[in-house]
Amino acid sequence: AWLRVPAEPPSPCRQAAAELFHVGEPDNVVLTFNATHGLNIAIQSLVKPGDTVLIPGYEHNAVTRPLAAIPNVKVKVAASPLFQPETILYQFQRLLTPEVSAVVCNHVSNVFGYVLPVHGIAGICRERGVPFVLDASQSAGVIPISCKELGADFIAMPGHKALYGPQGTGLLLCGREDVSTLLEGGTGSASALPGMPEVLPDRLEAGTHNMPGIAGLLEGLRFVKRTGLSRIRAHEERMIRMAVHLLRGMDGAAVYAAPAPGLQTGVLSLRMDGLECELVGELLGKRGVAVRAGLHCAPLAHRTA
Repeated sequence: AWLRVPAEPPSPCRQAAAELFHVGEPDNVVLTFNATHGLNIAIQSLVKPGDTVLIPGYEHNAVTRPLAAIPNVKVKVAASPLFQPETILYQFQRLLTPEVSAVVCNHVSNVFGYVLPVHGIAGICRERGVPFVLDASQSAGVIPISCKELGADFIAMPGHKALYGPQGTGLLLCGREDVSTLLEGGTGSASALPGMPEVLPDRLEAGTHNMPGIAGLLEGLRFVKRTGLSRIRAHEERMIRMAVHLLRGMDGAAVYAAPAPGLQTGVLSLRMDGLECELVGELLGKRGVAVRAGLHCAPLAHRTA
C-alpha cells in the first residue's frame, strides 16, 4: 500500500493573505511575481479571441496590453471625469451589454489616486452574470478588500506596494477554479501527469518560488494587520491634504485633488503651467524631493481625465 501522507497545512503567507482579504480557501491564494503576472493569468483565463471586454478609463498597461495581445478583442471604455463615482457607475450600467465577456477594473488609479466605486461595479457584473477582475495594485493594504463581498473572479495585487513586501512578489486571489496557465513545469505534486495539475494553487505555480520574497511578503502582511487598514489610509489621506494645501498656494500649479473625503488615496498628481513634467521632476529631485513624472504606464488615464 502507498504510504499515506497527511495533507500539508497552507503556507503562513497564503493563510495570512486569505485572512486579510477574506478568501474562503487559502489554496485559492496564488503566489505571483507581481500584479502584472496575476492580471495576465486572469485575462487569459477569461478572455478569448474575438471577445468584448469593458474597462474604466483609468486602466494601467498591465491590463490594456494583455488585452491588446489577444487577437480581435474589442475593448469598450467606460470613460468618465475624475472623482465622479456616480457618472462611472452610469457608464457601466449603459455599456455592460450582452456581448461583454468580462470586466477588468482597477480599484485606485495609479495616476490620480481616484478610488473607483468597485463595489457598485462588481454588483452590476453579478446582476448581469459577467466575470469581474479587480486590479488592487494601489489599494491592497490600504482599503479593505473582501473576496466574499465583491464576488470577484480574480483580484490581483503586488507585494511591494502597500503590502510592504519585496519587489518581485504578488498575489492572485482566485474566485474560480477554471484557470488558464501562463507557465508550465514542476509543481512538486501530481508529477506523473503530462500536464499541469487541475487544483489550485499548484496549477498556477510552476517552478521554484521566490522564498525570500515570500517570507518578506508574509512580514508585510503581518505589519498591515497589526497596524490596521484604517490607520494606514488615514495617514495617507492626511499627507494628501497637507500637500494639497501647500501646492494650491503656488502660482501655476494645477492639483488633481478629490473634492470630498474617501475619493482619493495614495497618489496626488500636479501639473505646472508652462513646464514639462519631466523637467519639474528633475528640478524637484535636485532639491531632494522624489516624484514620478510621465505617463505612469497608464496613458488611458491621462486621456480620460
